[in-house]
Amino acid sequence: MSSINSFTVADYLLTRLHQLGLRKVFQVPGDYVANFMDALEQFNGIEAVGDLTELGAGYAADGYARLTGIGAVSVQFGVGTFSVLNAIAGSYVERNPVVVITASPSTGNRKTIKETGVLFHHSTGDLLADSKVFANVTVAAEVLSDPSDARQKIDKALTLAITFRRPIYLEAWQDVWGLACEKPEGELKALPLISEEGALKAMLADSLKLLNSARQPLVLLGVEINRFGLQDAVLDLLKASGLPYSTTSLAKTVISENEGIFVGTYADGASFPATVEYIEKADCVLALGVIFTDDYLTMLSKQFDQMIVVNNDETSRLGHAYYHQLYLADFILQLTDEIKKSSLYPRQNSALPLLPPQPQITPALLQQQLSYQNFFDLFYGYLLQHQLQDNISLILGESSSLYMSARLYGLPQDSFIADAAWGSLGHETGCVTGIAYASDKRAMAIAGDGGFMMMCQCLSTISRHQLNSVVFVISNKVYAIEQSFVDICAFAKGGHFAPFDLLPTWDYLSLAKAFSVEGYRVQNGEELLQALEHIMTQKDKPALVEVVIQSQDLAPAMAGLVKSITGHTVEQCAIPT
Repeated sequence: MSSINSFTVADYLLTRLHQLGLRKVFQVPGDYVANFMDALEQFNGIEAVGDLTELGAGYAADGYARLTGIGAVSVQFGVGTFSVLNAIAGSYVERNPVVVITASPSTGNRKTIKETGVLFHHSTGDLLADSKVFANVTVAAEVLSDPSDARQKIDKALTLAITFRRPIYLEAWQDVWGLACEKPEGELKALPLISEEGALKAMLADSLKLLNSARQPLVLLGVEINRFGLQDAVLDLLKASGLPYSTTSLAKTVISENEGIFVGTYADGASFPATVEYIEKADCVLALGVIFTDDYLTMLSKQFDQMIVVNNDETSRLGHAYYHQLYLADFILQLTDEIKKSSLYPRQNSALPLLPPQPQITPALLQQQLSYQNFFDLFYGYLLQHQLQDNISLILGESSSLYMSARLYGLPQDSFIADAAWGSLGHETGCVTGIAYASDKRAMAIAGDGGFMMMCQCLSTISRHQLNSVVFVISNKVYAIEQSFVDICAFAKGGHFAPFDLLPTWDYLSLAKAFSVEGYRVQNGEELLQALEHIMTQKDKPALVEVVIQSQDLAPAMAGLVKSITGHTVEQCAIPT
């Protein structure tokens, strides 16, 4: 509690968060929010984790929410909230309930402002500016100005967060966090999402008609399966139907890739060619909980009429027919019941895609200079060889490596984390802190050097708390993913990168020393293997690994994606001599 004799508005929020399973609040301090921070320091059961930047704290809270179901970040008004906005926008897009906690000028301050017109620090002059902005990327943006209704506003906002798996914004006037209020009654529960009976019945009938007549039906799983706890329901559906399935990049490992008939992660041309070919031939795609980004435009343009799309945004469709107020859980459970009654299921699948064999570490591979392909072959081959897949959380951000991960398979449930829909550079490095606190697995991030340079100070937080984590930086000195779409000919012999895609040269070993983490620089397979062997013996010692790759090494997954989207390949480039 914030004091021996009182229970405050801050205590009320913390109690509610604790009831929902929160155990960490990631924070950057500020004077306005001091009453909340004081309450947090004295609250039994939730720990404050300091970060050096608001964006890093936001990414950490986002990562924490992905594994625990709820996250929280506390920052200063104005300068802090606007800095954390990017992370919260990503949480909104990717269905992560993160609670943003802040405070603005006090009751007394506001009287002074009214009397003198003074501009208080970190304010735009509009004291509602922050809440107005956050209203666009949250399901509730509340300003607590009076303890008499603070409890109601907090409960309403938190209920919306856990119901729709989206962030909320809670701002209190500076003094209000420290004012007394009554304790919570009972516990909060998500609102029931109940489908409209007629819409559900109609879509089930139409969906079964398409599924039953399809020659090569496929299930495509999205991230909402994880966010709404529907993994067991999906496994039951896959078992009853016998249908093969894929996942989007964002939803990779939403269920174990060793369960059911997994045909590979689908990310358009970035995926295994066999996966792409199989999915493009599907004459019925049952998309459950999928967030469709422009990585899926090929599917949407060519297979729109053959798609059954259901998620929790209240608008589902079959081809061009739309069904309103229809929710995932109801649809999956009732579809499974209907399939179990049908003699057509489980389906017998022919011509399933033949995925390439899992990578193995060979003497020849160890002698090669590192490239995107052999880095992933060695890295994942090492995990497989030592059966470490169950012991790590693999974190990928917006980079060429994200698309290379579409060519991994055999990962266990909830072992892969990616900012694959929002796509904010640097998310993976900030996310490490939250993931490491949310799980006893080793957090391993693979970052592009462009994204890492944005968030390198997160290493200080990782080091300060001695988190069980490793950050691999693919060091090719360019924004390779951006250049791939600007002009893929830069990767041809004699090609030139756009000036804006060139990065500075960093001394990563010195950087590791400055942040007091173990540092490694690897250029070939043997050096990478030695680094991995050493890292695996150094539990609870965070590490930074610079993976040196040539600038013109184009990740095969990126080459496939660019070809699919633009039709361009490196081989088509004619570079003047």
